[in-house]
Amino acid sequence: MTRLRHWLVRWWPVLRLRTIMFGLLLMVAALPGVAAIMLRVYENALVRRTEAELIAQGSAIAAGAALGWPQPAGPPVPEPRDPDDRAMATSIDLRSSPVLPERPDARPTPVSPDPVAVRMARTMAPVIAETRRATLAGIILLDRQGVVLNGPEAGRSLAALPEVRGALGGQAMTVLRFNGDYTQPFALEWLSRATDLRLHHARPIMAAGHVVGVVLVSRSPRALFRGMYEDRGKIAVGAAAIFVFLVAMTAVLGRTIVRPVEALSRATRALAEGRRAVPPAPTLRVQEIDSLIRDFATMAAAIEARSHYLRDFAAALAHEFKTPLSGLSGGIELLQDHGEGMAGVERAHLLTNMAGDTQRLNRLISRLMQLARADMQRADADARCDLHAVLARLADGLSTPDFRVELALPGILPDCAIAAPALETVLTTLIDNARAAGAGHALIAAAHDGQTTTLRVTDDGGGIAPADRARIFEPFFTSRRETGGTGLGLPIARALIEGNRGSLTLDATSPATRFVIRLPA
Repeated sequence: MTRLRHWLVRWWPVLRLRTIMFGLLLMVAALPGVAAIMLRVYENALVRRTEAELIAQGSAIAAGAALGWPQPAGPPVPEPRDPDDRAMATSIDLRSSPVLPERPDARPTPVSPDPVAVRMARTMAPVIAETRRATLAGIILLDRQGVVLNGPEAGRSLAALPEVRGALGGQAMTVLRFNGDYTQPFALEWLSRATDLRLHHARPIMAAGHVVGVVLVSRSPRALFRGMYEDRGKIAVGAAAIFVFLVAMTAVLGRTIVRPVEALSRATRALAEGRRAVPPAPTLRVQEIDSLIRDFATMAAAIEARSHYLRDFAAALAHEFKTPLSGLSGGIELLQDHGEGMAGVERAHLLTNMAGDTQRLNRLISRLMQLARADMQRADADARCDLHAVLARLADGLSTPDFRVELALPGILPDCAIAAPALETVLTTLIDNARAAGAGHALIAAAHDGQTTTLRVTDDGGGIAPADRARIFEPFFTSRRETGGTGLGLPIARALIEGNRGSLTLDATSPATRFVIRLPA
């Protein structure tokens, strides 16, 4: 079993789920048609089996009747042979053979029956009676003129029947006729096409190459349901094979759909409970399930990363708020305990420190609100800005006598898919950081490659320490805390750019401080 599973995993094609479902439903839809076809084929086989039995009976009776026949006068007529040289060849097919009306009664005729044929009929009477009891077939003997020799229609003629004419001409012939005496014994008999039919086989009696009479044998075909009962073992095997096939299809669907979905459900509950969620690896793969598992893994990784971010953010936020709050708390306690005896200079210094802590808290809250808005921002399909106008306005507004903003722009620059205020906020943050780092010059260079516009902001400041390069986009990370830095400027700038389907990175290949902004056109 394990070897079979490994073989299936190795050779199983990764199909689409809709392909598997369509194939399965097509097979299920085809089962009734296949069953109907097999039923018709089986019924046709029963009819041909009945025809073969009639041919055998007719041949035996014709041979027995010809044994004692006197030598006829005239030259012998060559006995016709089957073209395939098969004595028991059948010709009836329920799909193509015509169905003739019920056999008419024998007609009166002025022709007297052949005396030799009459004696032959009397001699064969015990054989015919025994054969009729054993096979339930109707057996009629006719002379060479088509006159009936036995039974209640003796002395009448059946020479007008096409099968009798064929036999009188030396050719055995089988026809299908309606059975007027048929009564429906079972409710489901109507499912069979051969229930109200009767086979009539006419075979010539040959003596010394001459047709001296005809044997007309008739019988209803073997009943379909009786044949099914007789072949119940084979039918049971077929039904078991269909059942095994359906079980196999159920197992395939379980392996490809049900089990992966159940595993994803368990992983989802684990993720909701805060536990590590490992996406399942199905044994038999389909494309949609593979895509769902990959999406789940991406979602789980994003949730885990977001959880780590929120934990780190909460810890950093608590640390940032703790310092000014501790200062405020300490100042309030000093005022409460020693406020009346405190000198004016000391009181003023204490209040100044408390005001500074309050301002820092206000800056933090303001920056946090900006970060939240930037983080929740989604791209606006109609947002666009004229880069030439935005950059020209920034260069003019941010340049001072001791700090110069220079532009390096191509002649033709398409609009970017970002609102002008958002881009101005990002560029202002980068230039303010450069000025705070001691730079005296900043260069904004632009380029366009057809789908993306790239802005490179380079300054000549002291640069960023190698140890700090990997952390500059972390919230609350700053090297200018003593001068009022909150460490939220770059995270806000990155959130604004990523919210507009762009990216903001630090160029690791440049020794100078160079930020790279990529925006969709």
